[in-house]
Amino acid sequence: MDGAAHTGEGGADPVAEPPASIDVDRERGLVLTWADGVESSFGLEELRVNCPCAGCRRDRTEGRTVWPRPTSPRPLRMLDARLVGGWGIGLSWNDGHSTGIYSWTTLRVWAGPDAPATR
Repeated sequence: MDGAAHTGEGGADPVAEPPASIDVDRERGLVLTWADGVESSFGLEELRVNCPCAGCRRDRTEGRTVWPRPTSPRPLRMLDARLVGGWGIGLSWNDGHSTGIYSWTTLRVWAGPDAPATR
């Protein structure tokens, strides 16, 4: 494929290419290295607070805290990371949450020049 993105099914959404390498540190977060050499680091709390699942998006929209909650275990830890096809990565957390799938497109946008504003 040409460039860093292609048009997704139906032509609506660009889909970022998967990273060239993925480094998972369950106590710190993710480091992704993209094919163009850009390295993106995402901390645990940043990933958990910005979980893209429907429930967490609803909580953020309604002004509720996604993490930490009063019963959240401390420190936050990533229990598992799994590839979701060529589309993204799913993360499981020690607070029992595991439904968020972080698309490569989302992570690539978060890594872009406007990253602080888009996360």
